[in-house]
Amino acid sequence: MSGKATVDEYMTRDVQTVSPDDTVAAVARRIAESDGHNGFPVCEGRKVEGFVTASDLLLADDDALIFTVMTDDLIVAHPEMKVTDAARVILRSGIQKLPVVDDAGNLVGIISNTDVVRSQIERVTPEKVGKLMRTLEQIHGIEVAQERRRVPLAELIPTQARVYADELEGRRYELERGLAEPLVVIDNDGTLLLADGHHRVLAADRIEVAEMDAYVIVLPKSVELGMAKTAEKEGLRSIDDISVVDYARHPLVETTKRLQ
Repeated sequence: MSGKATVDEYMTRDVQTVSPDDTVAAVARRIAESDGHNGFPVCEGRKVEGFVTASDLLLADDDALIFTVMTDDLIVAHPEMKVTDAARVILRSGIQKLPVVDDAGNLVGIISNTDVVRSQIERVTPEKVGKLMRTLEQIHGIEVAQERRRVPLAELIPTQARVYADELEGRRYELERGLAEPLVVIDNDGTLLLADGHHRVLAADRIEVAEMDAYVIVLPKSVELGMAKTAEKEGLRSIDDISVVDYARHPLVETTKRLQ
């Protein structure tokens, strides 16, 4: 992915909205019953009139109408805006979500700080994939291909024997918020070797996710891979064979703590 990723690529398109004529009580109830919403764009038809958050409702009368308490001096994004520019606006304004409007001022989506983080995480993985592809081609004298597809976790053969319990919690947090980067998998004549993403896979398995998005490196023929030999030597046949180390922290976490 280039540095020119646009808001359109990462925004949420299915946006819940409220009307200017809704009551404070009704919107407060929607926020309380929603899954993580702390506010809504206020729209008349598709036209964005304002934004209302939970804090706007705190001291308001239950019967007051939303247009009397909403913020109508809005910062909005355009679908063709660069994600990096949206990130600057979010960072400098302190706003967690930007309504995305088209040239006519109609709501077409919303982009959040979570979406921005996701866009930056995903930019890293293609570099890892490219390096691994070149390495495989040089070592084995073959030409490999790359695909982006969903892979069943039950079919993956791990190449790492252990993961750290504390890091699993971080990966679970990312998964539940749609932040996790894709896995990197090698398709060796139908055998799926997990090259990168062991913590993500185990975290996903714990919350009963059956398949995940992956960059799949497809080999043109069956190749005797060193990582496959290592997996076989350590008895790694499925993700169930990965050990979770809960008596020691990840080395990078320990290093970071010492520097604080």
